[in-house]
Formats: sequence, structure tokens, C-alpha cells
Amino acid sequence: MTSAPPIPVSDAVDALNRVFGYPSFRGQQSEIVEHVVAGGDALVLMPTGGGKSLCYQIPALVRPGTGVVISPLIALMQDQVDALRTLGVRANFLNSSQDLDERRLVEAEFVAGELDLLYVAPEGLGTAGVQRLLDRGKISLFAIDEAHCVSQWGHDFRPDYLNLSMLHERWPDVPRIALTATATPATRDEIAARLQLTEARHFTASFDRPNIQYRIVPKNSPAKQLLELLRTEHAGHSGIVYCLSRASVEKHAEFLSQNGIPALPYHAGLDARTRAANQSRFLREDGLVMVATIAFGMGIDKPDVRFVAHLDLPKSVEGYYQETGRAGRDGLPSTAWLAYGLQDVVQQRKMIESSDGDVGFRRNAARHLDAMLALCESVTCRRGQLLAYFGQAENPEKCGNCDVCLVPPESWDGTVPAQKLLSTVVRLQKERGQKFGAGQSIDILLGKRTEKVSQFRHDELTVFGIGADLREAEWRGVVRQLLAGGFLAVEGEYGTLALTERSGEVLRGERKLLMRREAPSARHSSSRSPGGSRQPAAAPADFPESAAPLFERLRTWRGSVAKEQGVPAYVIFHDATLRAIAALAPVSLDQLGTVAGVGQGKLAKFGDQVLEVVAAEQ
Repeated sequence: MTSAPPIPVSDAVDALNRVFGYPSFRGQQSEIVEHVVAGGDALVLMPTGGGKSLCYQIPALVRPGTGVVISPLIALMQDQVDALRTLGVRANFLNSSQDLDERRLVEAEFVAGELDLLYVAPEGLGTAGVQRLLDRGKISLFAIDEAHCVSQWGHDFRPDYLNLSMLHERWPDVPRIALTATATPATRDEIAARLQLTEARHFTASFDRPNIQYRIVPKNSPAKQLLELLRTEHAGHSGIVYCLSRASVEKHAEFLSQNGIPALPYHAGLDARTRAANQSRFLREDGLVMVATIAFGMGIDKPDVRFVAHLDLPKSVEGYYQETGRAGRDGLPSTAWLAYGLQDVVQQRKMIESSDGDVGFRRNAARHLDAMLALCESVTCRRGQLLAYFGQAENPEKCGNCDVCLVPPESWDGTVPAQKLLSTVVRLQKERGQKFGAGQSIDILLGKRTEKVSQFRHDELTVFGIGADLREAEWRGVVRQLLAGGFLAVEGEYGTLALTERSGEVLRGERKLLMRREAPSARHSSSRSPGGSRQPAAAPADFPESAAPLFERLRTWRGSVAKEQGVPAYVIFHDATLRAIAALAPVSLDQLGTVAGVGQGKLAKFGDQVLEVVAAEQ
């Protein structure tokens, strides 16, 4: 039996231009596409917004058969399919949301070879029925999206992903491409092993997202800090606010709404219909803020999310990077903002210690938290820290777009204050047999005769009042940084302070501790961007101011079309494409077709309408 002739690379470039409206591939896309089109397996690590989808969509279009995409995002499959259909791609999905007649129609399309792409959920792919269906059709490739979900130590583990190794066993001749935006070198190895992709070619793009400004601010009335951020820098912008608990989500969504910021809640405690409705509104409307737990966000393709804010400390750098990466997918200036304080450290340490996981789980969780704390307490470039964590050796010493680079923090020798704090913990335990949280130790050091200090006669301790040279905020910073560095621990239900093996190094003077200097006032720890100036407007530098009115008219037109069709606005055109159209002001379909993001399908569907909007502005 003779093998099929190789598919010309020009076919992939033609599909990119004709269907998606892009003149050329970016970065490693061309190399990845060429490899998969030729039948090779690939493991692709590419940041959110880097163009991962094209790495399997283009090969699926040019290889014979249907590309099968395994995605955990049932709630978003309809939007993904709608977006492809708008481009003229024959796409559909199979998942548990469909009734029997709908499933039969999709199955018939697949068997007849009438689909370019078929989206399936991992749990569905594990059923005998779906496997028999796939045996009846021709498969061009398998794309395993969000491949980090296979990692049992990861932040998004999905048990059904462990069964995907059977793809290689059942369909050994079908190329597989696994894709993720978040993976350390260890996680990459785990993905390759669990998916039987050890022989696959690895492609690792830069993890850098230069358009995102990373900022971590001292937590001080976080709701008010968040409100200031939105009012001064992101008025009218879409964004995501992450909270640790469902109660916090509800509270802050209500707080923003009461203060004139349109906000919706999203967490696992809401019924499925409410979650779906809120997610749909966020995707389809401009200027909405989603306040959510980490249950929200994976696979959200909304390109114009201008900010991601965290009101609680993420559990890992992977989670933080994944969540902040949902901002600025369109490449325009965006903000990743985190409010971080002592209670975050205490709370996260307590959660690990009280978890039901075994020793290995707790050790791994503590390792992830330590890395996140190191990022928060860093006195060096945040971006450099992030890139180093993901194994990217060539990272900037100074990126120029994070709070540390823009306003370098001061450091100070905190060794003596640390010894005073640790000595207080020692005195309470050894002399009184007592354990207290951070607040009591700080009151003792400051010489405060509070009701609790008097009740337990802590004003009689030799350490009482020896820390009056520092402010309370500075002492809280000392405690936080000792906890972050493992020189202090929290124990029990009430989060009492306890010594660690490393505490002795400080108490004996064997370890010098340099600490970040705490902001002297709330003004310096507010949500304002570094230097006190507002963030640059979210528009490219070469976008002429004279084109702004036409851009707004195009956005209005896009909104009405999206509403008519029941799809998110970005499915019609991205903001970046509308800006390019506004700047060019095309007068013909041929001229409009030269704009990146205007493929033949969209040109045929919307071209005349766009030209009418442009002509009306002139």
C-alpha cells in the first residue's frame, strides 16, 4: 500500500490567510503546523493569547478527515463552534448538554466526512459509544487542549484526562497534539508520560506576556483598593476579579454593583443555569466585571479582558499565571493586580495543614505556596521571577512593566526585629505555655495594654514594648515575611504562631534577613499604577486619534450583529481588527480583505455592512 503524498506547506499558509485572514504565522506556529500536518505528534506550551488554537485548527483543515478536539470546557463548546462557523469552518461538538436528536445529527455529519473539527469532552471520549463512532469516520488528528489537566499535582487536575493515553493505543496512526499555557518543566514531563507523548516533539514558546503589567500591592481595605483601580484605570473595561471563597465572591460582586461597576458573581455554589447565564453575559457584553472563584476562566477566549485582579493569594504560581493570562489576549495593555497581606499567608498555611491530603500532597502544596510567596515578596523583577519559574532562562533583569521595575522597593535589615518577634513567640510558649496569633505578639512588642494583654499579664514579659520603634503595619510585614520564608509557622484552627527548624538560625544571629520595606501610608499602597500615573490607554501606539469615532461606530455595529446572531461580539471581529479597519478606512472589499483578521468567510458575511459603516463616517 503506497503512502499518501505529503501535504504542501503552502496549503497551511493558504488556509491561514483564506479562513482566518492572517498573512503569516507567528513565532513557532509555522513549525508546529508543518510538523503536525506531516503526521507528527507534538506537545505545545504557549502562553494564553499566543495562538495555540491555530496550531491544531490549520492542520485539521488541510489534512484529510476531521480534527477531534478534546476539551474540558463543555460550557464554552458552543461559543467555540460558533466562532469557527463564522469563519466558514465546518465545526460541531458532542457533549452531555445535547439531546439524542442533536447527537445523532452531529454523529451523521462526522461519519459522512462533513466536519472539519469535532469537539468532545474527555469523559465522553472515554465511553464505548463515542469510541465506536470515531472508528466509523476518518480522523485527521487529535488535539488535547488544556493538557495540564492530566497533571495530578496540578491546579486543574481532571481524572478523565488520565484515560487519554488510549488515543495512541486505539488510533496509533493519528497524530496527536497536546497544548497548554501553563506547565513547569516537571509538569511537561508528566504530561508527556501520562499521554504517551514521550516521543512527541516539544515546542515551548516564550511565556512572556509583555503587554500585562504585574502589580502586587499591600492589602489594606481590598474592596476599596479594587474600586479605586477600576475607577481610575479601568472604567468601562471588562475584567475578572478572583476571590478564594464563594461568600467573598458574592460580597464583592454586590459591593462593585452598589458602587456603579456592573459586576456578576460566578462560583460552584450557583445553579448551573445562573452560572451559564452570567458567563454568557460576560462573553457577550462590554464593560462587565466577573467576580469569581477559580471555577471560572479556563478556555475563556474573550480577547478584551483588560484586567485580572486577585483579592486573595493564589495557591500556586501556575494558577496565578493561568488566571492573569486571561487578561490582554488581544496584545493590548492590561493589568494583573493582586492585593496581598499577612492574613493570606496565615490562611493558606492553615488550609494546607488541615487538608485531607497525605504527606506528599501537603508537601507539594507547601512547595507551590512557597514559590507564590517568593514572587510576592520579591525585590527583583516580577516578570523575571515568573519566567524563571517556568524554566525560561532568558528572562529580563528589568522588564520595565511591573511594579518592582517601575518603583523599585526598598529593602532593610530586618534581622533584629525578626529576633524580637521570634523571641516573643518563645517567651509565650516557654514562660506561659501559650500560643497566640500574630496580632497578640505585635501588641506585646508595641507595648499595647489591650484587654487581652492585661488578661494574660503579657505586659510582664521582658519583650513587652521592645518593638515600639516600628509601626504596626511594619510588624505585620515582618511576620508575613518570616512566614513566607519558613522562619515561622502557623498551627491549628486559630492560626497560632510557632517556631520552625529555621527559626534558630535567626535567633542565634546566624542568618541575616533583608526584608521589603512596608509602604509608609495607604497612599503608597493603593491600587494606583506605579509612579502614580494612569495606565496607558488600551490602544496600539500607531492608532490615530482621528480614527477613534469610526472605531466606536464599528463597535456599535458589531454589538448589534452579535446580539442578532446570539454570539459574543469578538466572534464577529476582535477589537484589534476593528481598530485596523478604522485606521485604514477601506473603500472596497479588496481593500478590507487586506486587514488582518478578515478572512474570506467574514469578508463575504460582513464586508458590505462594514463598508457602509465606514462610508457613513466619511
